[in-house]
Amino acid sequence: MEYIIIPIILLLILAIVGFMMRRKHVAIIAKLEHEKLQIQHKPINEEISKVKSLNMNGETEEMFERWRNTWDEVIDVHMTKIDSLLFDAEEQINRLRFKKAKLIEREIEDYIQKCDQDKDKILEELNELIGSEEKNRIEIEQLKEYYRSARKTLLAHQHSFGIALPALEKKLETFVQKFDEFDVLTNEGNYLQAREIVISLNQESQEIFDYINDVPTILTELQVKLPGAVQELRNGQREMEEQSYYLQHLELTEALNKYEKEFASLKNGLAALKIAIVKPRVVEINEEIDHFYDLLEKEVIAKNYVDQNCDRLLSSITNIIASTKLVGEEAAYVQQSYHLNEKDAEVPKIALKQLEALQRRYDLLAMRVREEQSAYSSLQEELIEISEELERIHEEQEHLSNTMKKLRIDENKARTQVEKLKKILQETDRILNKANIPGIPEEMDARLDEAAEHIYLVMQSLQEVPLNMGTVHNNLNAATLCVEDVNAKAHELIENVMLIERIIQYGNRHRATNPKLNMRLAEAEEAFHQFRYVKALEEAGTAVEEMEPGALKRIQEIVAEESMSK
Repeated sequence: MEYIIIPIILLLILAIVGFMMRRKHVAIIAKLEHEKLQIQHKPINEEISKVKSLNMNGETEEMFERWRNTWDEVIDVHMTKIDSLLFDAEEQINRLRFKKAKLIEREIEDYIQKCDQDKDKILEELNELIGSEEKNRIEIEQLKEYYRSARKTLLAHQHSFGIALPALEKKLETFVQKFDEFDVLTNEGNYLQAREIVISLNQESQEIFDYINDVPTILTELQVKLPGAVQELRNGQREMEEQSYYLQHLELTEALNKYEKEFASLKNGLAALKIAIVKPRVVEINEEIDHFYDLLEKEVIAKNYVDQNCDRLLSSITNIIASTKLVGEEAAYVQQSYHLNEKDAEVPKIALKQLEALQRRYDLLAMRVREEQSAYSSLQEELIEISEELERIHEEQEHLSNTMKKLRIDENKARTQVEKLKKILQETDRILNKANIPGIPEEMDARLDEAAEHIYLVMQSLQEVPLNMGTVHNNLNAATLCVEDVNAKAHELIENVMLIERIIQYGNRHRATNPKLNMRLAEAEEAFHQFRYVKALEEAGTAVEEMEPGALKRIQEIVAEESMSK
């Protein structure tokens, strides 16, 4: 039985596979048939016939014939071959020869692809030809209008174009020749060649219209504005030199002579329509001339500055030398009473040497001013440098003078602060002795002695000659910290004593009934009478808090209120 079933199953599988493969290839054939019909039904002949509205000569006629022949070949030859191949493929599929069918299908695809490419190429060239004719017709009219407008402009404003007029007219004459050539090509049906002429004319027209816009302006610059500016600069140079201005460093004469020679060559370039070279150079010359105007104006401003500040600077040097000597004398006097650091002490001496150098520089500057052989801009720079250096030296003297004045002020402040610290320390000692406490702990006595020692060191440093305010400030800061600390500790000690007494008073009411509380309070009282107030507060506070949580906080609040009311 098994030997019968297995072959049947294999036959069924082969039948199913064959059926599936046949369906696949049938679908491919249907698709190829559809693509063939799509190409075959394209109205290419109708599209080609549009060309008949053009001049059927030259390249138009040639392209028309080539397109028609190509399409006839597609329809009559290739389509017939595709039909034949489709029939062969269907026959092979029916015979289940799928491998051969696949080869035929590929051949059909190649034919269809070639036909499709031929179709696209015909339509592309056709659209280009018809489009060229339409563009040519529109643009050539615009170009002719531009030409007529340019021609009118040249005739109406010949003087504005001057030496460039012949070259411009010659360029326009080439337009007439190309217009004629365009007409000939169009009449012959050579629309694509005519298109090339239109593109060329568009470029040339843009160029010549730029020339027409630029030439009058450039010509005016070369013939009127720039020569006028050169002459104006010459006159200005001459007038300034007559007023004792030194201008040789500007090399103005050489530059102006060079410009006048260059104007001739630039005009020749303009006559040859070398606008790309002439126009940028004209812009450069204008900028250079503007720069010379700025330099001359700078010399005028510099002369006014020198005239106004030269004598004033001499007076400033003299005054600052005198004030520096006074600061030096003051520093020598102050050093008898105060310690000055080495750098500050040397400031007047260094400044006097620098001032002597500045005096020499000024003398040389004044001589150059009298000789009138230097540019005022250079003299102004030197004058400003000397003034700035003088100002720096003056500021150093002011700083030193203020530093010395501050020494006296700081000394008086330090003495006042020492007296204040002494009073604070005395008051601290008084409140400790006056307070109702069993005694003063040794630690507090040591702190009081330390504070007194710091005050003594400050007083000693204030007695030194010369007085070193740096040392005074260091000692004074240490003394201030120590006195303020011992004062705060003293108030804290007195408050703690008051708090201990109140805690013990509060706990006394329960001592008889609470042996543990009684023992802890007894230890606190013992520490209290030994002046161990921190230990006493710890023992008493812990005892009361264990007996009645929150009691310590209430007692602290009561004591704080009493202290504030005092």
